[in-house]
Amino acid sequence: MRSMPAPYRLADRVSLRELNTFKVDACAACLARVPQAESLPDLLALERFAAAPLLVLGQGSNVLFADDFPGLVITLELTGIEVLVDDEHGTLLRVGAGVGWDELVTWTLERGYAGLENLALIPGLTGAAPIQNIGAYGVEIREFIAAVTAWDRTAQLFVTLTNAECAFDYRDSRFKRESGRWIITSLDLRLPRQRELELHYAGLRQELAALGVGTPRAIDVASAVRRLRRRKLPDPARIGNAGSFFKNPVVSRSVAEALRAGHAGLPWHPTPSTAEVKLSAAWIIEACGLKGYRVGDAAVSTQHALVLVNHGRATGRELLAVAQQVIDTVAERFGIQLEPEPCIIRSGT
Repeated sequence: MRSMPAPYRLADRVSLRELNTFKVDACAACLARVPQAESLPDLLALERFAAAPLLVLGQGSNVLFADDFPGLVITLELTGIEVLVDDEHGTLLRVGAGVGWDELVTWTLERGYAGLENLALIPGLTGAAPIQNIGAYGVEIREFIAAVTAWDRTAQLFVTLTNAECAFDYRDSRFKRESGRWIITSLDLRLPRQRELELHYAGLRQELAALGVGTPRAIDVASAVRRLRRRKLPDPARIGNAGSFFKNPVVSRSVAEALRAGHAGLPWHPTPSTAEVKLSAAWIIEACGLKGYRVGDAAVSTQHALVLVNHGRATGRELLAVAQQVIDTVAERFGIQLEPEPCIIRSGT
């Protein structure tokens, strides 16, 4: 008789150093590893967690621990990719929240589906993708999400939300705005077999040319994106970081034109609104002379100005202090308020 997996595994006073890509020393009061979504209601109903803070943690690639976490940390081991629909036009997939994001990208491209190629090599798990509405090289995941299934802690039931109900925005979603309410367990993704490739971002066409690709396919674009990311961004396996730490600021076109008048060469990118443009936070930070800025082991990367790095033993608070220095300097020189991308865990959150 086939044995069923344990509903969850609990451990107290667990180090989170290997569960966050910044490699910051932090401790969870309790850690629960959950291999099946159906176990969540029973776990959360335990009396010991009735008033405890809750954090769902994937690979920790979008979080900065400024303090220990005083409550329950949940890691979802929900793997599996299920094909719901497959025809000549494309596919509808159901993907477990615990599937590695780049593993999913590779899986789809190898089977001839397009759409996720520009999102290759983004760290993290699939369940985190809709929270941040992850994006890169002109593509966002919201374009392909058909539905998201999650445990609704308010209603105490599993809910499937449509794309519209997710309320996606730039690096934002309903799940992020209502961070204590939802635990995402799976995504339904609709991917085409053919689509117009997004190649307008700087360096992408040049990278394809360097690869000797004349007429690119989706899988070629993914190869180019991976090469670009490996060259431009520090590898979390070698130096602690969470990728881009700051959002690219979105401002009115008139503000952007005024800034460019005083700062020649300031790049911007279009947004869905013709009245607004997205500025390059990396360019702005570098223009402030902060690329490579370092205090102890906490620093702005010398490789990419959007990335904060831990050179060894930086604490979360030390990294946060470097981030604040960047925010203050940019505000003083450019009049723009940069916003962090990662979730910052402080006492009381």
